[in-house]
Amino acid sequence: MGEVCQAVKSVLEILREKESFLRTVRRPGDREFTLATQSCGPVVPWSSLSAMNVELINTGTELMLGRVLNTHQQWLCRRLADMGYVVARQVAVADSAREIEQAAREALARADLVVTTGGLGPTAADLTRESLARLLGRSLREDPAVRAGIEALFQRRGRPVPQRARLQAMVPEGALVLPNAHGTAPGLALELAPNPFRRTGHPSWLILLPGPGRELRPMFNEVVAPLLARVLPPPAGFVCRTLRTTGIGESLVEEAVAGPLRDLVKAGLDLGYCARPGAVDVRLAAAGARAQECVDQAERIVTALLGDSLYGTGEEELEAVVVRRLASRGKTLAVAESCTGGCIAHRLTNVPGASAVLLAGWVTYSNEAKRHFLGVLPETLAGHGAVSEPVARQMAEGARRQTGADYALAVTGIAGPAGGTADKPVGTAFVALAGPSPTLVERYFNPYDRETFKQVTSQQALDLLRRKAE
Repeated sequence: MGEVCQAVKSVLEILREKESFLRTVRRPGDREFTLATQSCGPVVPWSSLSAMNVELINTGTELMLGRVLNTHQQWLCRRLADMGYVVARQVAVADSAREIEQAAREALARADLVVTTGGLGPTAADLTRESLARLLGRSLREDPAVRAGIEALFQRRGRPVPQRARLQAMVPEGALVLPNAHGTAPGLALELAPNPFRRTGHPSWLILLPGPGRELRPMFNEVVAPLLARVLPPPAGFVCRTLRTTGIGESLVEEAVAGPLRDLVKAGLDLGYCARPGAVDVRLAAAGARAQECVDQAERIVTALLGDSLYGTGEEELEAVVVRRLASRGKTLAVAESCTGGCIAHRLTNVPGASAVLLAGWVTYSNEAKRHFLGVLPETLAGHGAVSEPVARQMAEGARRQTGADYALAVTGIAGPAGGTADKPVGTAFVALAGPSPTLVERYFNPYDRETFKQVTSQQALDLLRRKAE
């Protein structure tokens, strides 16, 4: 155990030399852990356990023109991987019957599972349903239950049913209808047994999902995931866990945990990283009889090494953690934003239950607004500038004073691309937290584009609140 702690200490010393913010990393003495792997291995690397081939087809001319970001690819690949299904290939095609049929034919020739997105709606550009029915040689028939659901939805909205909306009730012969609780276009699931496009005739499943994310995601979580678990069960003993960190870069996260986890990785643990603006996810996965034990052991090691940089698991967002913690303690919050333009308040109000925590917020973009609404002193602005520690401090204290909140966050900075100086370059940001303890102000440097600057700065503000609020 002494050698292990010495090795961990060396890792932490290297990291502290590189980044001062690693003061938040927990020391080995704070929580005991072991790197022994004999008891949990060997396990089977989940990425190579199953021969199941999964492919994804995203349809939409807007994707090909660059007008819409393909978020379905990222979200579905992650959800499938978390369930034990690794996507081997992903393609995007335009709203063209020929392109859709060709992509599906090629995918079905290889895959056990093919998932398509988009093209199930009522417009002339929605061609996926008809194209794939034609490819499979299956006739389309109206499903009375689907039609009744569409008509009931329009009736609740007090609107007549467009004739083309009823086309969404046309279902390929033999397809399972996947109910859509958030729209009119149902999803579809078809089993090809045998699959005529595979030389072996081995069965395959084809899943058709609607294009809007607000419909696709709940349909997948509530209907498709249980269906796949039943008809295409994932590898036995599969365990996947994502640990979410903030305030530390991807390369530094890897340097901290890769060495101590080396033996577990050799035993079969799958270790991965995913960087996002202001955050890094650590993925731990394994399969086999002892997968749970292996992943649990890896989580203990990562938690001991990264300590307070860890804020959640799975898909939990930082703002949800903050709202939950404040609500559980009966604490309230106010926010005063300049450079983030309301991003902090936006993120907080995306969380159900935020009304119990967030009292008010200001976007005081001008100096006059800072003076008028928050009580920032004119001499402070004149002597230090709007982007400064004293102004951030007075913004936070003014917001807390105005609302009577337990805590107040304030941010001011230079998003760029212009406006920087030698001592305050573009990317400079000050974050202040006022509360029962003396007001705390931290300075950050976020030299990114404006949108990323706002996201990262709001992340730093929320994390300061998470770490310091009692």
